[in-house]
Amino acid sequence: METLTLCIIGERGHTNYVLDGLKDLPHARVAGISPGGAAEGVEFLNAALHCMGHEPRLYAEYRQMLDRERPDLLCVIGPFERHAEMCLEAFARGIPVLCEKPVALTLDELARLRDAWQVNPVPFASLMGMRFESPFYTLFQAVKAGVIGDPRLIQAQKSYRLGARPDYYFRRETYGGTIPWVGSHAVDLIHWLSGQRFESVFATHSAQNNAGYGTMEVSAQMQFVLSGGVAASASLDYLRPSGAPSHGDDRARVAGTLGVIEARAGRVWLIDAQGERELALREPPSLLADFVAQVEGSGEGMQDGAQTLAVTEACLLARQSADEGRVVRFVQEEA
Repeated sequence: METLTLCIIGERGHTNYVLDGLKDLPHARVAGISPGGAAEGVEFLNAALHCMGHEPRLYAEYRQMLDRERPDLLCVIGPFERHAEMCLEAFARGIPVLCEKPVALTLDELARLRDAWQVNPVPFASLMGMRFESPFYTLFQAVKAGVIGDPRLIQAQKSYRLGARPDYYFRRETYGGTIPWVGSHAVDLIHWLSGQRFESVFATHSAQNNAGYGTMEVSAQMQFVLSGGVAASASLDYLRPSGAPSHGDDRARVAGTLGVIEARAGRVWLIDAQGERELALREPPSLLADFVAQVEGSGEGMQDGAQTLAVTEACLLARQSADEGRVVRFVQEEA
């Protein structure tokens, strides 16, 4: 098998998805790493990669790294406000991109990304790790197999401890908001599980009681109408008490014409005409290995560029709805 070369920008966000995924890819070599900006560092990333046997070159400027290394794949884990810029630079060079979410913080950035990707549609996805967790992967496979019939109602929950947060969480310009950051996982689940288009959204969010963390919202709620009349909602919060047994409490529930299925507390439950039962968990691939299969042409991948852009748009329009206190409708492309 030919060597697959990777470059990585930054270590802000879910660096673990990349590091854990590399363990499943013995033919992958990290050729270069670069910080996401002058104020950023990659000391943790560099040390972790060396412990795994990689010897990446360290670049002060990521564009120089891309031009010199010409990697088979770029992982963007830099400052949130530079995600779109970094993806555009990769697209221009024909380099596939796996980017931390959200891939854009504004609708203008998203429009530029969409235009550039349509011109040069390289493999493109974001770090939507919930697709690659056993409970939600099992739930998806069951829904796809038709065990609950046609999905009609979807509910998702993301609840976290607030804890201590870095300064970039305190400003919309560098954080993007809790709906694009935390909510993107829930919105992605809705998109993935339903297989439907987003048509409208009404959302709310609040920074009240946020421990003095600037404009950072600590609670949010989203209500979507999807194509086919499917309804979906998601609740987000940083209100999980410090004494809770885990950092997060992620859940998803899908009600269909033949039954109801729910993932909660690491388990999956199905209720249908035969009663209630727990489903055996299925093991998903790693996020990075799944994307590499798409890059190498050995698999379709569980997420693609079109889904990534659609979920990002849904998050940004939900944030707009919460800011403006009104229903926001999605512009549907002509067939």
